[in-house]
Amino acid sequence: MPKVNRNIAIENARIVFRNFSGKEGRFNPEGRRNFCVFLDESTAKELKSDGWNIRWLEPRNPDEDLQAYMQVSVNYSVAPPKIVAITSRNKTILNESTIHILDWAEIENVDLIVRPYNWEVSGKKGVKAYVKTMYLTLAEDEFESKYKDVPDSAIGSLDFDEDGPPF
Repeated sequence: MPKVNRNIAIENARIVFRNFSGKEGRFNPEGRRNFCVFLDESTAKELKSDGWNIRWLEPRNPDEDLQAYMQVSVNYSVAPPKIVAITSRNKTILNESTIHILDWAEIENVDLIVRPYNWEVSGKKGVKAYVKTMYLTLAEDEFESKYKDVPDSAIGSLDFDEDGPPF
């Protein structure tokens, strides 16, 4: 299997199983930030043949087909990704201390570039997916548009931990 060197661009991506905070869970060790992206069947088959780790989700309804997906890792240690949250007011680049907000954010659209990492361990080879660039348009309700021109107080510029402000 030759090394994969090309990035994958996915517009209007559907992402699921979000764990941007890296919390430990049934399928995730502590500290591993990741999510999964759904793929169409032809893309999934092509990527699988190139060595990418593609899986298929069993349908809830027996009349539906299997859904292909790929887990994508979010790692800031070697090649930090560029992840941008977009609202009607602005764009915000998310970093390692703010990325956790995406775990529960209501997302309208995702445009994503995934970069490959070719690995080989004990004679086995494959390609792991990492976020290179991601733009996420966040959903806004009618009150956000009503109050979008109200200036933020100084508290908006403070950096809080995952638990939020101290009040």
